[in-house]
Amino acid sequence: MSEQVKHECGIAMIRLLKPTYFYAQKYGTEQYGLNKLYLLMEKQHNRGQEAAGVGAINLCAKPGEEYIMRERALGANAIKEIFERIARQQAAERLSTWSSATLLLGHLRYSTTGKSGLPYAHPFLRRNNWPARNLMMAGNFNLTNADELFQHLVATGQHPRYYGDTFFLLESLGHHLDREVQFQYDTYKAKGLQGAELHRQIEQKIDVSNLLQRTCPQWDGGYVVCGMIGNGDAFVVRDPVGIRSCFYYTDDEIVVVASERPVIQTVMNVTVDQVEELRPGQAMVLKRSGIFDFEQVLPPTERRSCSFERIYFSRGSDSDIYRERKKLGEQLTDDVLSMVGYDVDNTVFSFIPNTAEVAFYGLLDGLNCYLNEQKKRMIREGGKLLSSVELDKILSQRIRSEKVALKDIKLRTFIEQDASRNDMATHVYDITYGTIRPHTDNLVVIDDSIVRGTTLRQSIIKILDRLGPKKIVVVSSSPQVRYPDCYGIDMARMDEFIAFRAAVELLQASGRGSVVQEVYRQCKEQLLLPKSEMANPVKGIYAPFSDVEISRKIAQMLTPQSVNAQVELVYQTLDGLRKACPNHTGDWYFSGNYPTPGGYKFVCEAYIRYVEEKQDFFKQNL
Repeated sequence: MSEQVKHECGIAMIRLLKPTYFYAQKYGTEQYGLNKLYLLMEKQHNRGQEAAGVGAINLCAKPGEEYIMRERALGANAIKEIFERIARQQAAERLSTWSSATLLLGHLRYSTTGKSGLPYAHPFLRRNNWPARNLMMAGNFNLTNADELFQHLVATGQHPRYYGDTFFLLESLGHHLDREVQFQYDTYKAKGLQGAELHRQIEQKIDVSNLLQRTCPQWDGGYVVCGMIGNGDAFVVRDPVGIRSCFYYTDDEIVVVASERPVIQTVMNVTVDQVEELRPGQAMVLKRSGIFDFEQVLPPTERRSCSFERIYFSRGSDSDIYRERKKLGEQLTDDVLSMVGYDVDNTVFSFIPNTAEVAFYGLLDGLNCYLNEQKKRMIREGGKLLSSVELDKILSQRIRSEKVALKDIKLRTFIEQDASRNDMATHVYDITYGTIRPHTDNLVVIDDSIVRGTTLRQSIIKILDRLGPKKIVVVSSSPQVRYPDCYGIDMARMDEFIAFRAAVELLQASGRGSVVQEVYRQCKEQLLLPKSEMANPVKGIYAPFSDVEISRKIAQMLTPQSVNAQVELVYQTLDGLRKACPNHTGDWYFSGNYPTPGGYKFVCEAYIRYVEEKQDFFKQNL
């Protein structure tokens, strides 16, 4: 993606199923679990660079010794800092609690709410002197009903110290954990047990599945939540729509959970078929004894897994994702050829580094198939009349591909307010000179998504124009991003989307500016309905125009006046996305069809905020 979009966090959890001396004897280190956790986190560094955290529970600790450990740090180097701290503790002979831990939890964070700092870094910890009442939690989630959760906690008599879905989720879990412990206490107290034996029974009998079945129905959103209880029980639970991703691997030595499948494959050196996906609404429940099971704690609904995971967020080394990204590029072949008049001899194809590279390979496959068909046609038509020279000319035709755009990763646009910031941004990308024949060649570059278009306008199109192409065609392997996300991606404001701004400008230019206020009125009406009955009136902003009309307007908006080449845009279609990623139909940011009721409330509120903030502008221009 040519512009950074902050997105879903990353989780990693490990349960060692053997005594720690087993790993020391077999693998030569007492830190086997810690080493695996470090690798799982580093391999998912792409999922969060604002903060990281690690937690552990040592089931062998004696009274008076710490048995729940946590380290958190901020910044892109947070993982390194955390594990260096643990190493320093080892040097000071205080690592026995860490190296003896059988439960380990790791988290990588990108904030999507604008809130940052150490208090918002996972894992979160709810402390208590009674082991069974301690709860450590980390997750990849964004809940849409924080207001309702807050009111529910207040109604139970609690006084939340912070306002945010993470804190509410922790406290709602903690509340039901307290009730579960109290139930077990009352049950075994009535049977005459007391003292340490009473609490041993409580810790053995905690019903984690019941805890989740009571808590999770309160949550609306996309989530994978990992929890560790002080008695040694643990769990991982996934939302019933399957929005957020979660994979696991188990053998007789270890249980491993992570946000991405190839990460587990690499760290554990296992094959793709040995890594399983946690099903929507399913929980993996791990008991202190090491026994684990799977419970369907929420009834699964229609699966709507996040398609942006496939397009951009997840590592492209996953076998399925690699194949899907190639398919996304291949399906754009006809539209791209049409845009350059099928003139492959005078067109250079490239990609905007680096995440669009796989889609580029798919586009090349499609272009080569087209060219091979053309060669066969020309040979059939020429038949025996073709001379050797003519045949050589046909067979020598090639798709011209070059690495035209380069990203200078060492350059930082550090000037925030200065007037020269836009000029500095121009130089974030560089070009390979001599790859284009000036005023003769078309240049086609593929990106995996165009959300705001800022980098295209400020940098990429300007610098590509320096090569002197006749036409620049920018291709997006995903459809137009039209609607805000509320499930963990940093795309919350309507005016962030270049497609939305283009549609509004088209409404104004065509004398249909009243649609803006009509949709505003409809959104207000929607908020009077129960969430389960809400719809998405914002679709009305796009309804008067075809995808091609909006793409053409976007191209016009993103082309600086100084650019000499003609600039065109080609977007993936929704049908093309669904064909390439048939098992990940969560496309609400493209289609406006949200997977949970909270999504419809969110989009209405986002549109209302947009109009009210722009009210003076609309009064003057509509």
